[in-house]
Amino acid sequence: PRTAAMNGPRHPRPLVALLDGRDCSVEMPILKDVATVAFCDAQSTTEIHEKVLNEAFGAMMYHTITLTREDLEKFKALRVIVRIGAGYDNVDVKAAGELGVAVCNVPAYGVEEVADSAVCHILNLYRRIFWLAEMLKEGKKISGCEQVRDAAQGAARIRGETLGIIGLGRIGTAVSQRAKAFGFNVIFYDPYLPDGMEKALGLTRVYTLQDLLYQSDCVTLHCSLNEHNHHLINEFTIKQMRQGAFLVNTARGGLVDENALAAALKDGRLRGAALDVHENEPFTWREGPLSDAPNLICTPHSAFYSDQSIQEMRETAAGEIRRAITGRIPDSLRNCVNKEYFMTPGAQQWPPEAHPPEVNGASFRGYPQPIPVSIPPPAPPAETVVPHSTAPPPAHSPHVSSPATAAHIQKAEEAS
Repeated sequence: PRTAAMNGPRHPRPLVALLDGRDCSVEMPILKDVATVAFCDAQSTTEIHEKVLNEAFGAMMYHTITLTREDLEKFKALRVIVRIGAGYDNVDVKAAGELGVAVCNVPAYGVEEVADSAVCHILNLYRRIFWLAEMLKEGKKISGCEQVRDAAQGAARIRGETLGIIGLGRIGTAVSQRAKAFGFNVIFYDPYLPDGMEKALGLTRVYTLQDLLYQSDCVTLHCSLNEHNHHLINEFTIKQMRQGAFLVNTARGGLVDENALAAALKDGRLRGAALDVHENEPFTWREGPLSDAPNLICTPHSAFYSDQSIQEMRETAAGEIRRAITGRIPDSLRNCVNKEYFMTPGAQQWPPEAHPPEVNGASFRGYPQPIPVSIPPPAPPAETVVPHSTAPPPAHSPHVSSPATAAHIQKAEEAS
């Protein structure tokens, strides 16, 4: 394994590559005076130009490329990776740390957008607005109380219903505050949240996943995906939910077993579900077990998106790369997720965290104060490293507000 470079790059203008994108217009003004910026537009490391593999000091990436240990070992000079988004399950963080590569993310972008989208899904399930609009679009005429009753069958009053939140991180907290305004009784499960936060937020806390599922009329997921919580919602856990409950997922598709969900919707065990994320993306109705599931709303992993959130996400990612170049790794980094691999002997070590197998919660680690990022004047166009692939990458959704089930719900929310 290579040794970590603790004081930035040796080259005066290091190479920084956008691995799975083409547009560097936001990043260039922030980086042009300290780095050479190139794009690869790759879907895998086999499509990345040899110059990038040999010389890149920093890499920025969305969610359309995966970096395993084998992939990371192909980079000869890499010292920092910044995920342009919140989730980083497409990077082998442990292997990166062992190779001396810091991994960073952008945990705070899109919080409001995902929370708003989650609440929209919840309201649609309760008030059946989506299905009523579809009926009119299909030409159905609805008039009079009896026809409205037939068309809106299943619509329910929200006040007094119990909303269960798995993972009270940034987005989970934002959802809780919005839901209270609609009259929901809000409960949550997050074993890593410090005692007393439920009192500060005016929420009810439960201490097992089973209790949350049993007590909730609607369950909404705000968890990261990891090896411990894959298919958190499955045939067994669905049976622990209330008969006729709703399910909302704006976090990660792998949290839900879609075969079990489809079966529960078909037999009426669940009254409805709304998914913005899916096990296989891009999602199409014609493929997979959900193709004929009733009372289901699906959107294309878009809950994170707004013009403002995308700009914020890219600026923040570029700022983190700039701090890596001009400062010290990892001390100057604001959102390094594998910082423990860079602790020198005798330095303070973060205590190991035990993750229960059911659901992970939030933990806080104090980070050093960030170095201010100055934004230089407008930049020249990015240097192009021509890839084999030309498909433009979609921007990544954060849907993960905070991890919640069996790995890290990083609790920087309270620190942000």
